Amino acid sequence: MARIKQNHGAIDGEILRGFVERLERLEEQHKQINADMSEIYSEAKSAGYDPKFIKKVIKLRAADPEKVSEYNELLKMYCNAIGVQMEFDFG
Repeated sequence: MARIKQNHGAIDGEILRGFVERLERLEEQHKQINADMSEIYSEAKSAGYDPKFIKKVIKLRAADPEKVSEYNELLKMYCNAIGVQMEFDFG
C-alpha cells in the first residue's frame, strides 16, 4: 500500500493495517473473556453467592497488602470520627 503524506510525516498503510487488525483480534478476545466472566458470575449467583462481593474479593486479592492496610486504617478513622464502630478488616 502506498505511503500517505500527512503533517510532514508518512503513514505506511500496511503497518497501520497490521496494528488495527491485531487490536481488532484482541477486542474480540476481550468480548469473549467478558462473556465468560459474566457466565461465571451468573453461576456463582445461582449457587447463592453475591457477585458484588466476589468482585470485591478479587480486587482485594490483587491489591498491594500495604495499600489495603492503609485503606483499612483510613476507613476506621473516618468511621470512628462519625461514631460508627467497625469490627472487621478488608484484607
